[in-house]
Amino acid sequence: MSTAAHCETHGPEIPASYGTLKTVVLVGPPNSGKTTLFNQLTGLNQKVANFPGVTVDHHTGLASLGEGRAVRIIDLPGIYSLAARSEDERIAYEVLTGQRADTPKPDAILLVLDSTNLTRHLMLAAPILSLGVPTLVILNMADDLKTRAGKIDREALERELGTSVVMVAARSGQGVDGVREFLASHMAAPKPVLLPVLQDVPKCREWAGSIGMSAAYRPPIPPKWTRRLDNVFLHPVAGPAVFGLIVIAVFQTIFTAAKPLMDGVQRLFDNSGAFIATSVPIPWLRSLLTEGVWAGVGSVVKFLPQILLLFLFIGLLEDSGYLARAALIADRTMARFGLQGKSFIPLLSAYACAVPAVMATRTIENKRDRTATILIAPFMTCSARLPVYTLIVAAFIPKRPVFNVPVLSGLLSQQTAAILGLYALGFAAAVLTARVLKSSVLRSERTSFLLEMPSYRWPTFRSLGLRLLDRGRVFLVRAGTVILAVTVGLWITANLPYHHGKPPAIEDSLAGTVGRTIEPVIKPLGFNWKVGIGLITSLAAREVIVGTLGTIYGLEKGADEHSLDLQASLHRDLTLGGAIALLVFFAFAMQCTSTIAVVRRETGGWKWPAIQFAYMTALAYLGALAAYHIWS
Repeated sequence: MSTAAHCETHGPEIPASYGTLKTVVLVGPPNSGKTTLFNQLTGLNQKVANFPGVTVDHHTGLASLGEGRAVRIIDLPGIYSLAARSEDERIAYEVLTGQRADTPKPDAILLVLDSTNLTRHLMLAAPILSLGVPTLVILNMADDLKTRAGKIDREALERELGTSVVMVAARSGQGVDGVREFLASHMAAPKPVLLPVLQDVPKCREWAGSIGMSAAYRPPIPPKWTRRLDNVFLHPVAGPAVFGLIVIAVFQTIFTAAKPLMDGVQRLFDNSGAFIATSVPIPWLRSLLTEGVWAGVGSVVKFLPQILLLFLFIGLLEDSGYLARAALIADRTMARFGLQGKSFIPLLSAYACAVPAVMATRTIENKRDRTATILIAPFMTCSARLPVYTLIVAAFIPKRPVFNVPVLSGLLSQQTAAILGLYALGFAAAVLTARVLKSSVLRSERTSFLLEMPSYRWPTFRSLGLRLLDRGRVFLVRAGTVILAVTVGLWITANLPYHHGKPPAIEDSLAGTVGRTIEPVIKPLGFNWKVGIGLITSLAAREVIVGTLGTIYGLEKGADEHSLDLQASLHRDLTLGGAIALLVFFAFAMQCTSTIAVVRRETGGWKWPAIQFAYMTALAYLGALAAYHIWS
């Protein structure tokens, strides 16, 4: 599950000394360790982008070969064939054959195969080698093959395939030098060999089995502990129970372990804000920096530790192989609501961000299942909602344990229970909406769900570290662009119009006027005009409301006044009913222009995103209205 941003981010700059770079395409089946190898070759010198005009993403990076030389590597999404049944396969075929005007024809191909599952993965070698492009076959997880008593004659496989073969353990870096040697060499084209027709799967399977036998391939012995773990994780009763306990443990840890780090970030912004307040003599500039930028951006950046912890746990579960088991368990539940297990992976990635989740639906071949998954993905609680939830829950929900029994008192706090309840609320809205869609306008026959179970593996520090660095960079870039722009714009509108050379009271400013204009509409939900301004600005991105409220309350209390912090200010202005209504509103509302844009592009028009936005907004309003009156 990819948790990277799906727009072009800060990527590798090409030094002038490199000259003209060769283009190498990295391709392989899912779960073959392709991305781990890509990280080994490129390190942090990489970027993420979409192919122009399509929602298929790829990584591009520079692999240094020493002596001022490098190659550009394009990491394609994992595929099983080039038969073009899905958008992934179609784009991969176009890139590999040089049919895309926006991508240079590859000078070489790195084909990554899982050596512990070689007979099945070799099926991809047939169409790849038939392209006639210089190709290095990389048998990954060679260490796992050896320790589990598997074997293969590498030289015999080279003769059978007619191209170079290297054994690699990408997680540890073992054998990666052989890949670099190939990239630095002449990279000869594979010898012409008799290969099956590109789309003929039975012939590819027969050919792969024959090649494996000729190379004396012996599959590794399945580890006993893998079977034992699967007996628990895939059990119809124990499996869901274990999944529930893992989710509880993750969020309990996020809520408690991140607190000291968040407090440290907050103190850093408080101290630096105080320093700026005493160092900047110009009143309006001092107000802009302390009450606008620092109060707004700082209110959001303090949640970075929580975001990183969330992605750390997601990375651990994904890299260990557990999430594939969770998808298999979820298929039983998804079927009751008209969806299939393939919808689980996009919905699971939506817990990180709805944008890549919508794009991940391209693997769903049934168009109606794909559309239904796109429409419900924004209901899943993305990481942008977490700062909003944490802020309000910490202000209104006590830290007391849910269970007063001494043995269970430390298991679950009321704050963690509230966060889990919001995640469950979003999931419930998603599956119920899916049920309505699949029983009406998007009705279709259920298709079979096939998923390859990867072996359990220990995640590597390097892979997790690169993932966290990427997510931290995306979060901070967003805080430094979208949130900064909104807070600066809010500060400007909150200080206009000037009267006698002085800014007005914030409720009389342009921003305050807008908030008071919409207040009658949101007052039945328990919201005041300040929250109203936050609801408007959060249309850009959900977490912007935190920065907006930080700026508003910062302006309201004044720079020299030792007043309440943001949580306490919210507690003063909102009742418990209003706070819960705000949580419910954000659980349902589609406050994200990026998601709206990608849904429009993915569905080919404004029809579905318009319906989606209207439905989610109406549900958010009615849900918040009900919550306010129940808790009031």
